[in-house]
Amino acid sequence: MQCCVSLADWRLNISPQKTVAPQKTIAIVGPGNVGRVLALALHRAGFRVTEIIARDEPSSLRKARALAKRIGASASTVAGAKLDASVLWLCVTDSAIAQVAGELAKRAADWKQKVVLHASGALTSAELMPLKHNGAAVGSLHPMNTFVVGSKPNLKGTPFGVEGDGVAVRVGREIAKKINGGAEVFTLKPESKVLYHAVGSFSSPLLVSLLNVVERIAEQAGINKPNALVGRILSQTLENFLQEGSNVAFSGPIRRGDVATVRKHIVALKDVPGATEIYAVLARNALDNLPVRNAKDLRRAIKGK
Repeated sequence: MQCCVSLADWRLNISPQKTVAPQKTIAIVGPGNVGRVLALALHRAGFRVTEIIARDEPSSLRKARALAKRIGASASTVAGAKLDASVLWLCVTDSAIAQVAGELAKRAADWKQKVVLHASGALTSAELMPLKHNGAAVGSLHPMNTFVVGSKPNLKGTPFGVEGDGVAVRVGREIAKKINGGAEVFTLKPESKVLYHAVGSFSSPLLVSLLNVVERIAEQAGINKPNALVGRILSQTLENFLQEGSNVAFSGPIRRGDVATVRKHIVALKDVPGATEIYAVLARNALDNLPVRNAKDLRRAIKGK
């Protein structure tokens, strides 16, 4: 197996005559949506991606070959991978991380001076224990962004969460900083990973679920372009939240203590399946955690009293 670089090799070697950039080599395990986005981002950031490693299945290998061709890498399966990169980044499903780690560990007994990361937001570096036992520094490095099929998310400005061994965390932070243009990288405790991931769930998929309710309410109101109706208020709300936080961004009838309007909402929303219950849950959270007036009367209104 080819000799691996040490952490020191990741830093710039500065002499009075010139500055020499080290050779950074990374292999991506998993050519799916996340692996594709990360491989392209690494390539644009100046990293040399040596391999795209796929499952031994025709569809997975096709994706690996197509992605590898775009960035000048080779495509392989786990069984046939060279594993000569200094960093391996597993971008497989959460349920497959431990299995793939075990398969990789069987390929070589000595993983010293290698760093192995996985891209799960919810799982910790403990999933990579077989590789740690073989000498690798292990960690998790997760981009807090949304990846949907066919999307081309820009990772500039994307925060990352990193957790794991000291060496893996340092290398992970350096990788993330190059990809995201110097944006935040949050070092996480293992026990915080699930809550960290839940933050992302509330910020994207569950927010989209809420916006689905918005679409259905608009449809009930006879509005056939809900995106056009709510685009400006939604973007302004997000801007207010990002600048000032939830207390300042919160507005509307609940903040004002407008009990009459809340009662009207409760009645009208009964025509949209599930909307009343969702409204009530969100309204109760606002009463418990955000600045409101007439909280006692609002609680009665939300209960339909």
